[in-house]
Amino acid sequence: MVPSEDRPIFVATHPRSCSTAFERVFMTREEDICCIHEPFGDAFYYGPERLSSRYEGSNGGAIGDREKSGFHESTYSSVLEEIESSGKEGKRVFIKDMACYLVPPSDHPTFEKAVLAPSVTPSATYNGAGAPTVNNPTVLPLSILKRFQFAFLIRNPRKAVPSYYRCCIPPLNEMTGFKYFMPNEAGYRELRVLFEYLLEEGVIKHPSTSSKTDGPQYSDYKNVCVIDADDLLDNPKGTIEKFCEMTGLDFDEKMLEWGAHKGCGNFDKWKGFHEDAIGSSGLKPRMKKKIRTRDEEMEEWVEKYGQKAAEVIEKTADENMADYEFLRRFRVTV
Repeated sequence: MVPSEDRPIFVATHPRSCSTAFERVFMTREEDICCIHEPFGDAFYYGPERLSSRYEGSNGGAIGDREKSGFHESTYSSVLEEIESSGKEGKRVFIKDMACYLVPPSDHPTFEKAVLAPSVTPSATYNGAGAPTVNNPTVLPLSILKRFQFAFLIRNPRKAVPSYYRCCIPPLNEMTGFKYFMPNEAGYRELRVLFEYLLEEGVIKHPSTSSKTDGPQYSDYKNVCVIDADDLLDNPKGTIEKFCEMTGLDFDEKMLEWGAHKGCGNFDKWKGFHEDAIGSSGLKPRMKKKIRTRDEEMEEWVEKYGQKAAEVIEKTADENMADYEFLRRFRVTV
């Protein structure tokens, strides 16, 4: 296995987790870090192995949307090749991507039993083995997952879900191209499924799951790195410094400042989703944390989106709360 400090860092997350602002911190290190922005979304949404139903169909509109993206030929294998090529520059690779791009969504035929993407396995059998195996819930073989040093970024779904909903309705969806809201794109279930699988396989290791007989071979995985967006926004310096320590990066306080719009060309493929992060110039502690009751949140959603939409938002957030709270148990504290 590649030594921990040399493996690409893979920050797995869900939509609207403040992840692009987090990514921008590491984009300031262009001399020694190569940032790759959400690469697996190309194959997930548009390519021949696509898992999402958002652009599914053989009608002219669906085909046109896929071809217009420029990623209609992207496969999971071609994405992996892109990542491998980026690592040849002599820089540490930093990937920020959605866990749901690796785990089939609930409306996909392989939801109950993930099948490896055909491009990454010659036989294209269940989980890449000669017989069905239920252990691997992703579309990538375990041998490939082990190439990455995983970290995780989460955000309270009562904040993330309404933010995502806004991206799927007018006027913002004219930029994003997401014409409707899909609750199963919230991404918490997939993030937890990926997390638990990596934990079970020892790809990541938490002290609570370590036994006294664990030897030095587990030294790279003693710490599971889960960042909560609330902690990041309250204490960006301390949180980023701790993240760097856990992933083998040198911390520099200058990472928390950048020029607005600088280096944001990679965000073009997801127009409309990253406007706040693109227009920002740094990551500073928020002045005051908003604490609202459920009734106050609901009232705000009704005012912004209407009663029916507010009910959809609340239902989606509540359905994902247990997975968020599970992952939050592992969060890094500073």
